[in-house]
Amino acid sequence: MLAEVIEKFPEPTLSSKGDLFSTLIRSIIGQQISVYAADAVWGRFSELVETISPSSILRHNSEALRNCGLSNRKVEYIHAIAKTWGQEYANLDWDNMSDDEVKEKLVALRGVGPWTAEMILMFSLLRPDVFPIDDIGAIRAIENIYNGGTPMSKQALLDKAEEWIPWRTVATWFLWRTIDDEPVEY
Repeated sequence: MLAEVIEKFPEPTLSSKGDLFSTLIRSIIGQQISVYAADAVWGRFSELVETISPSSILRHNSEALRNCGLSNRKVEYIHAIAKTWGQEYANLDWDNMSDDEVKEKLVALRGVGPWTAEMILMFSLLRPDVFPIDDIGAIRAIENIYNGGTPMSKQALLDKAEEWIPWRTVATWFLWRTIDDEPVEY
C-alpha cells in the first residue's frame, strides 16, 4: 500500500535545509498547527528577522515576534533557544551523534519535546529511520491507509512502522503527503 502512495507523490523529495538552528526554529513555529498556518507564520517570521540566527532573532522583542503570528509561549521558547544556542549548541558535532544523543540534547531545551527533536532528525540531519509516533498526520495517514480510518493503538502503529525499518523517515514523509498535498518542510 505504501508503494502506491510513493508512486502517487514522486516529487518533491525529502531534503535538508542544512541549518539545524533554522530547522529547530521552524519546527517550533510549526508545533501543533497546520502546514499552511506554519508556512504563513514562518514567512512573516523569516521576513522580520531576515537571517535565521540567534543574534538576528534576539534583535527583535517579543511583541514583534508575536505580530508574526506566534503565541506568547512560542516567543518565549524561541528567545530562550536563541540565547542558549551559541553557548552550548552551535558547535556540537550533530552528524556524529546518535539519534538518541541528538534527542536528549534537544529536549533539554525549553519548548523542545520528542516530536520537535524528531523533526530535526528527519529534516535537518536526514536520519533515515525516524518514526514520530505522536505526529497526528502520520497517525491519521496510517489509520486511513491500513485500518479504514479507524483509530489504532499506539502499539499497533509502532508494529506497522516496524515494517518500514530502516526507512521510517521516508515512509513518514510519504504518509504525510496523503493527508496534505502541501509537502512538509522544516
